[in-house]
Parts: sequence; structure tokens; C-alpha cells
Amino acid sequence: MALSLDREAFSRRLRRLYASWQKGEDEFGGVDAIVVAVGVDEEIVYAKSTALQTWLFGYELTDTVMLFCEERALFLASRKKVEFLKQVATGKGGEGGANGLPAVTLLVREKNESNKANFEKLLEALRGSRAGRRLGVFAKDKFPGEFMRSWNEALSKESFEKVDVSAAVALAMAAKEEQELALMRKAAAITSELFTKFFKERVMEIVDADEKVRHSKLAEAVEKAIEEKKFLAGADPSAVEMCYPPIIQSGGNYNLKFSVVSDKSHMHFGAITCSMGIRYKSYCSNLVRTLMVDPSQDMQDHYGFLLTLQEVLLRELRHGARLCDVYGAVMDVVKKQRPELLGKITKNLGFAMGIEFREGSLVINSKNQQRLRKGMVFSVNVGLSELPNREAKRPEERSYALFLGDTVMVDEDGPAVVLTSVKKKVKNVGIFLKNEDEDEEEPDKDAAEDLLGRSSRAALLTERTRNELTAEEKRRAHQKELATQLNEDARRRLTEQRGEQQTQKARKSNVSYKSAALLPKEPHVREMKIYIDKKYESVIMPVFGIATPFHIATIKNISMSVEGDYTYLRINFFCPGSALGRNEGNIFPNPEATFVKEITYRASNLKPPGESTVPASNLQNAFRIIKEVQKRYKTREAEEKEKEGIVKQDSLVINLNRSNPKLKDLYIRPNIAQKRMQGALEAHVNGFRFTSVRGDKVDILYNNIKHAVFQPCDGEMIIVLHFHLKNAIMFGKKRHTDVQFYTEVGEITTDLGKHQHMHDRDDLYAEQMEREMRHKLKTAFKNFIEKVEALTKEELEFEVPFRELGFNGAPYRSTCLLQPTSSALVNCTEWPPFVVTLDEVELIHFERVQFHLKNFDLVIVYKDYARKVTMINAIPVASLDPIKEWLNSCDLKYTEGVQSLNWTKIMKTIVDDPEGFFEQGGWSFLEPEGEGSEAEPGESESELEDETFNPSEEDEEEEEDSDEDYSSEAEESEYSKDSLGSEEESGKDWDELEEEARKADREIQNKSS
Repeated sequence: MALSLDREAFSRRLRRLYASWQKGEDEFGGVDAIVVAVGVDEEIVYAKSTALQTWLFGYELTDTVMLFCEERALFLASRKKVEFLKQVATGKGGEGGANGLPAVTLLVREKNESNKANFEKLLEALRGSRAGRRLGVFAKDKFPGEFMRSWNEALSKESFEKVDVSAAVALAMAAKEEQELALMRKAAAITSELFTKFFKERVMEIVDADEKVRHSKLAEAVEKAIEEKKFLAGADPSAVEMCYPPIIQSGGNYNLKFSVVSDKSHMHFGAITCSMGIRYKSYCSNLVRTLMVDPSQDMQDHYGFLLTLQEVLLRELRHGARLCDVYGAVMDVVKKQRPELLGKITKNLGFAMGIEFREGSLVINSKNQQRLRKGMVFSVNVGLSELPNREAKRPEERSYALFLGDTVMVDEDGPAVVLTSVKKKVKNVGIFLKNEDEDEEEPDKDAAEDLLGRSSRAALLTERTRNELTAEEKRRAHQKELATQLNEDARRRLTEQRGEQQTQKARKSNVSYKSAALLPKEPHVREMKIYIDKKYESVIMPVFGIATPFHIATIKNISMSVEGDYTYLRINFFCPGSALGRNEGNIFPNPEATFVKEITYRASNLKPPGESTVPASNLQNAFRIIKEVQKRYKTREAEEKEKEGIVKQDSLVINLNRSNPKLKDLYIRPNIAQKRMQGALEAHVNGFRFTSVRGDKVDILYNNIKHAVFQPCDGEMIIVLHFHLKNAIMFGKKRHTDVQFYTEVGEITTDLGKHQHMHDRDDLYAEQMEREMRHKLKTAFKNFIEKVEALTKEELEFEVPFRELGFNGAPYRSTCLLQPTSSALVNCTEWPPFVVTLDEVELIHFERVQFHLKNFDLVIVYKDYARKVTMINAIPVASLDPIKEWLNSCDLKYTEGVQSLNWTKIMKTIVDDPEGFFEQGGWSFLEPEGEGSEAEPGESESELEDETFNPSEEDEEEEEDSDEDYSSEAEESEYSKDSLGSEEESGKDWDELEEEARKADREIQNKSS
């Protein structure tokens, strides 16, 4: 297949080169022609000559001479290359100087001859270009080979003056076009994937297993990893290569340059610097990170300062700024905040990159006067070396270095855009170990270290763990520590909160009329008929011959019935004793007053002589209008209740820049209207805005987001961005603390009527299309997330659920997959969503954990004891151990028991008397071998069961009033299910019954004797 050449890009870039030459300053403007000769040399990776060829043609052309004269460009190459170059020569031969483009002349290189005729034509063109004396060349580029030697000889015989134009041509190529930026973004994305998914994971494995691995071997492994597609972010492996061999350094031996190679020393578990860069379709990227194993506070502080310097650097890298000024701004921060580090910071702070990895003329240092332009791409690198480690115990630990670098793009206004979106906060690059085993052996540790060395010690510990400590024992030891800490923290917290009385709101007193004068003067009122005043939302009824107003809020319900010749209208009122839920006495302003419970009116269905209507028509009209007014009042009350407690949000600051991160064709949950609508989610300065196709707007501010969760479409039918908010927001006339944006990936419904073969072509094509769609959506969402995180300087971080740690459970009606993230337990694919913040959890209790049961329940108790506990039902027993392991790793206390508990009563007891609760052992009563409180659960066991499995009417009504639509049904089903299980569980086996019978017999014998 013939190679294609992008003619438009060639014309555009050649015009740019000539424009830069014609208005060139300094030496560049004074040259008469530019000569570029490229030979064959496999060892030369980066050269200005080959970079210019790639920029113009998209390929490197070996053994080719290119001449750029005033009015024409001449290319001397082999026959095949000339065929390729004809794509740009066609139609250009007679256009000398048209549109700023020179005419293109192609010359075929002769293989067997010395090319004298061709060289003469080239030299003649050079002499005829402008003054024909000064030639612009790339002084550093020297290619070997017979052809290059003969051309250089022919050129040196002429009396041309050679001028190095490398820097000027580099500047012309430095500002990247959108097409080039797309390739650099892709290169940066591959670098990020390779670092995150391979290098970081491998280092964590090495540290975890205490392996001995040489830097050079690990660097080789990184190079081999680019052969695997899973690390290439969907790129073609043939277009991917390393910019340079990865540089991995640790153990006190650091050189913060990109010209060094990884040595053969073993990796030391301290500060591990890694530099790597991917070249994709000839365009480079670069990434530098430092992984810190158990960093000291001093190391963390230095790293935090390094992050600050990089932020300043990115802020200063903007269109029009001078490179020396950017360098100066960073150095000013060092002088003001940490002057002692001036001698330890890297000599330059980065360089421009593109087709060439490092552009020497565009380095960020104190002397470079070049100005930045929009579209330039830089590798920014800030490092601190020879930092002393005060806690060092070995020679290799005495000093360390920190190195941080990213690939960034200069923007027109605003800070530089980071293309390598690898997280770099301390929590993302720090590897924190828990050396429990070493702590136990503290006295012997140093001696063992000196005598055995690290590898022997690791082997001994591994052996000891294998033989003596099982995972369950380790967990128990850790849980014991957590239990003590939990009770202490809870006691302190409750003591501090004591005295904060929770006042319950009294029911709003609704007064129909403030004075009798305001009563309407309607004929119905005078005639002692029922009249409904819509303005004051009151019903005026005759009571003992007096027109008496009742506000619509006092009416509980009304009913109408026809019996024989009469119509009856029955009106029931709210009063103490009617089912209003718990603590009903508090909701009436004056509960000691006399209340009317119900009133019934009767009217005849027979029309009296001379009357146009039957008397019952008034009751029928009253019934209809009361219902209308009641409905309107309840709707308004519901809206006001929704608005209660809503925290006023700041206004969204709109960014008018068109390059805002944006995702289109998304659905929002919950729906804005009854029918779901598509829309676009756009990130602005301080928040997101979702705009539906109908024009509805929903704003979510970054500072109101508690958890931002990205649920990929792996194994799911939808791909989701979920926001769990700190404070509820209002839209669709309701308050919401969970908002999500999603799009469907495949067909959620399947046509079972299709009887087609499984290998049907259409089905295979549809599957392929769905796979491509999944990949495309995943990439689009990831790009959006990376841009948002860069825009917010990682203040907003998206969490991705760990699917491998997920387990099935039913928090609401149906079973769903619950997955942990770094700070929460979530399910975002089902509705309603389930989000529990781990920092708010006090402890986890497993209920109904017994051998003969297939499922168990999980109860989440929150640090805020006034908050209702969360229950997750029907979790498979197979998930118990993995859940325990996960909770233990999160430092969360868990307990387990065989029966279900009445958590409402337990929490009320604790809140009423926290001191008494903790004096009796606190949460230790949940432990199977709990001390001091064994009697308490035993005594109340049957009572707890009875109350747990027979919820009162009040409980049910309270559930109906709760925020969650499904909670009451879920709890009812849960109670009924548990009660079935509890009867079986409470039965005793035959052995126990026989033992009891023997004891009873012995007691009878003792008494009789």
C-alpha cells in the first residue's frame, strides 16, 4: 500500500517555515537558503533534520537532500521517495511564490554515479537564491554514509558561509497544531497508563513482597510492558516506542537528568524516582514521579513544597511570558519560603518538546529570553537533590532526592494544561507500611538486621507468619486494638456533644381568620351551609347554629356516602390520639385543649317543591372543593418541607472559554421532569452545569461535592458519573443529595423472539460495535475526568469503585453489587443509589452469621448516634471473609452475632445515657466473648427479638415519612424474613434438650433426698 502524505499539513507548515524565515530576526532572516541533508544512522534518534522531515511529510526520508531557496524548494532523493514526494509536487511546479509557497522541484538520486549533475543543479539553485552566500544549516547534525560524504564535499568546494539555524527552525515548529496536540495528548495518556497500571503496581508488589530487584531490570520490564496492549490506552503498538530507557533511581544515588541510565543497584525502599516517556507516532511525552515508601514527615513536607513550586510554574507558563521570567517567579518562591533549598533545586525547570524529546533552545532557565506561545508543549521538571534524612540508619538512607515532572501545554489565558494526568499528592505516591511483626520483635530487631541482612529477616518473618499467625488471628489482633480506640473516641465525642439539646419542631399553628370581621359575607355562610374559602384555605361549617371556620390543615380526611334518600358527608380532624407517629403530643401547640374528632352532615337527595337543586348538592360541591384545596395545601407544604434546611449555594461562575471539559448526550438521575431527557454536562470555574435539551439547568458546585464517583461500564449496562453532595440541592421541586449523569452502553432489553444462530453475522457485528462503543465512552469519560481534575488542581478527585472487592447485598428492595472506593461504599448503577462515607462509620455489625444460613445481614452504625443505622440484607456468606479483610484494611471495627437486634432501641439507650453505656463496656456487648455486658444481651434477647420482628404502627408510619422511598417496604420484608430465620435459629438440638432433662432429673432427686 502506497504511503499517503497530508498535502494540506505540508502546505500549511512549509508556508509557516517560509513566513518565519522571511520575517526572521537575528541570523535566520539573513540567510539566503536553508540546506537540510539526512543520511542513514540507526543510532541517531533525535536530530533537527529528521524532525523537520517528520513535521513536513509525516515520515523520515533517509539519504535525502532538501534545499529551501527563496522561490523554490528542491528535494533530491531515491526514485521511491520521489514517487512519494510527487504528492506535494503535483500542481506546485508552476506556482512559484503563490500563497507564500515555493515551487517544488524533485530530483532523482542516481545509485551508481556520483550524482554530479544533480549536485550541480542544487548548487546552482543555492547560488540563485537571494545573495547566494549564506546557508542556514543544522550544525549538530552529521550523518555518515557515502552519499552524505559526496554531498558535503561538493558543498565545501563552494565558498558558502554556513549559519546554524537550529534554534530558529525549532521556534517555528514549537507551537503545535491541533493535529499534533492530539498525538501528544495520546502519548501522554499512554505514559500515564504505563506508569499507573504497570510501574506503580509493580513497585508496590516489590515492596509488599520485600523483593530484591535491580533498577536496570525494572527499567527493562517497563520497556517490555509497551508490547502489551492493556498498557497502551487502545493505541497501535507499532506506533508506540520509548523516548528514552526509563530511569529508576533510589538508595541515595540520584542524578536528576534525562541523559543518565538506570544502574544495577537494588531498589531501596525510600524515595524511588522514576522518569519515563512514550513517543507516539513520532511525538514525545514525559512523566516524572517519586514514590515514597514510609516517608518521614520531613520528606512529606519537602514533597509538598515541590508540589507548590510546580503549581507556581504551571501558573506562570502562559502565552507571551518569557522563559527567564517563569524561572525567576519559581526561584522567588524558593527564596521567600525555603531559602535553604536554593542550592538543591534542579538547574533548569524544563524544556520544550515535540518530535524531538528535548529542544535545547527552549529551556526554562535564568538566561532564556524566548517568549512562550499558545500550543507549545513543555516537559516541566522540578527536583530537589541531596536532601539529608535525619532518621537514617544505613548509608543508603542518609540522603534522598525528590523529582516531579509532567507534560504540559501552554494555553492562551490561564495556567498550563497538564497532559499527563497521574495523581501526585502525597497520598497518591506514598506507600505506607504497617510493620506489625517487626513491632512485636522490637528489642531484637537491630541485632537481627545486622547479623542476617534484610533478605534473611524477610524470609524469617514470612516463615513465622506462615506457621504461627493466620490472617484471621492478625485481623482479630487488629480489631482488638480498634475496639479499645473506638470506645475511647466515642465516649469523648459524646461527652463533647452533651448539652446540645435537639429541639423538636412544634406543628405550625394555622389560624383561619385573625378576627371575626374577616369572615366572608357570603350567602352560604348566612344560610348556615358549608362554605370553602379558597383564599384563606378554610372550611366554614355550621356548628350548633354558628358558622365556625376550620383551617384545611386541621382536616385529616373526608368521605361521602349515599344511604337511601340521604347523602352523608363525614369530616375527620387531626387530634391527639390519632395515628401521627412517634411523639405526637409535641406536635400540637396546645395538646391540653378540647379537640373535635369528627363531624358528620346529612342532606336529602329529594328535591323540595319549588327548588331548582337537591339539598345534597351543597355537600357534593363541598366534598369536591375540600379535596382540591387539601391537595393544593399538601403540595405546597411538601415543597416547603423539601426546602427546609437547604443550604444556599454560591453562584456558578461560568467560564466562557469554548474548551471547557464537556460531556454530551447524558441522562440525569433523578429526572428533572417525568420523562427522562438528554443533556450536556460542562465543567466551569467553580462547578458543573447540566443543561437539558429542553433548557433546564442543574448546577453542582465543586465545594459541595462529598464524593465524585466514576463507575466504568465494565460489566455494566450504563457508564455513570455520580455526585454525592454535602448539602442537598433543589431541582424538580425536590431536594436531592445524590445526582448522577449516565449514558447507556448497550441494549438493556433483549428481543427473545429472535431465533438466530449464535454465530450470526449481524449478532457478531453488533457485539463488535458494542465493544467499540464501550471503549469509546470509557475514553471520553476518562478524558473528561482528567480535564476536570486538572482544572480543579485535583481538589475534586473522582473515585473509581474496586469491582474485585465488590459484594452482593440488598440495601433497598433489590440485590445489587456494592463496591468499595477509596473512601466510601457505593452502588451507583441501581436507583436509588447507595453511598456510605467510611469516615462517618463507627462500626459494622454482621447479623445472622450462622453455619446453616446462606446469607447474613450487615448493619452500619454511624458516629452520629442520632442517625438511623443502615442495613444491607441478604449478603452471601462467601463474601464474609473478603468484607472482613477490607474493613480491617480500612481500620474499621466490625463485630458479628447470630441474631438480629433492635437497633432503634439500642441507639436510643446509648443516646439517653452515654456514660452508663460506656461504663458497662460500650460496644463490647456485641463481641461474642464480650466482658461485663454478657448478661445484658441475654436478658433482653427475647425482648429484642419480639420488638425487632413486630414493628409497631408508629414505626411503620415513621418509615413512610422518611426521605427514602423504599425504606419502609425494605424493612418490612427484612423483618418478616428475619423472623422466619429466628424461630429456626432459637430451637435447641437434641443433645442440649437431653442435657437439660438430665439436669432437671438430678435437681428433683436432690430435693427428694
